[in-house]
Amino acid sequence: MSAWGFSRLCAIVLALLVAVFCGCSPNPRSIEVFVGSATKPAIEEAALVFEKQEGVKVFLHFGGSGKMLSEIKLARRGDLYLPGSSDFMELAKREKLVHPESEQRLAYLVPAINVPSGNPLNIRSLEDLARPGLKIGIARPDSVCVGLYAAEVLERAGLAQRVRSNIVTHAESCEKTAQLVALGTVDAVIGWEVFHFWQPEKIDTVLLRPEQIARIGYIPVAVTVFSAKRALAEQFIGFLVGEKGQGIFAKWHYLTSVEAARRLSRADAPVGGEWTLPKGW
Repeated sequence: MSAWGFSRLCAIVLALLVAVFCGCSPNPRSIEVFVGSATKPAIEEAALVFEKQEGVKVFLHFGGSGKMLSEIKLARRGDLYLPGSSDFMELAKREKLVHPESEQRLAYLVPAINVPSGNPLNIRSLEDLARPGLKIGIARPDSVCVGLYAAEVLERAGLAQRVRSNIVTHAESCEKTAQLVALGTVDAVIGWEVFHFWQPEKIDTVLLRPEQIARIGYIPVAVTVFSAKRALAEQFIGFLVGEKGQGIFAKWHYLTSVEAARRLSRADAPVGGEWTLPKGW
């Protein structure tokens, strides 16, 4: 290589190093949010509105709630944790990864059966999921909120063993669980009631009987202990629990009050809390 070529190569390398270490420094008017994808359409819209209104860039990472918590823990970064259920937020608090006093509830979730549009196999109940030959999907119960609720519903109904023989796949997030039905990969999933409104032309919802809903879920959010921008993070929380944020959740048909969730469950159904996944799942 000529001296000129070597000098040019050094200049390119130097420019790349400057871009990596200087040009890509975090925007001081930005926050990073690790999100369980149970809220994906509403949070994406809310982030865009908040960015336009406040001039704060919101970087969103989506995935299973357990995976998102692991990423926060391993990378030691992130301003907000927004899982799809209280179970993973309680874990985050026990591991001292979030500030407990910053936690707020954004919406409520009720488990349900989701089927392809038109319900071609006429699935009408939880018991129907045990019919021989059906292809059932659930999310991973060890790392995805809706998968944990699916396992709990089946265990409490005494149907776990019968339905598990029909489970053919375990999705890695709420978003991928809904996609199993939308793409026709399975005959049904145990998901959230709200999944229908993500793709109403492709997904129908079959409600569980009120007594089969073991718990009403809720979507929490809290500031992580690694955040250096707590004021901005709490500003976004304030937006989400405020009139505009709650309006966006309502637009996407999330249940924004526990009273609305109780209309789909029994009157004394517990709200939130934790459930320990039995061995074998």
